[in-house]
Amino acid sequence: MKKLIIDQTPNSPRVILDPDLNKYEIVGESRPPDVEGFYHNILDWFDDYSHYVLTREVRDPVIVNLDFDYFNSSSAKYILDFCKKIAGVRSKGKDISVKWHYEDEDTDMLQTGKEMSKMARFPFEYIKKVTKL
Repeated sequence: MKKLIIDQTPNSPRVILDPDLNKYEIVGESRPPDVEGFYHNILDWFDDYSHYVLTREVRDPVIVNLDFDYFNSSSAKYILDFCKKIAGVRSKGKDISVKWHYEDEDTDMLQTGKEMSKMARFPFEYIKKVTKL
């Protein structure tokens, strides 16, 4: 199974989807100029990955870390689509989960995570980021 790595830019998040390292994360701001093109790569990769996971014995739990500083409404649609795809794999008995990271004071991001969890129909784990002094 191939990995998908996308470097972070000022407008798009860093993406690491690496089955060899069991590391799955999307981190940063998401407001890319071509939102559909950006997330199309991620959703296509996950379609391949879900087939891989569903047809093989995967022993380690899969934890997807979503750690957004900000995302626009166009990105939100694709992030939700991604979460729904995760829910589909989860519903087939695979140990896959989402950790939704948020800043302590960012109640909007926490609430958005809770709404995404509800719409995707599976519980997320909410991780409060520790502010470094």
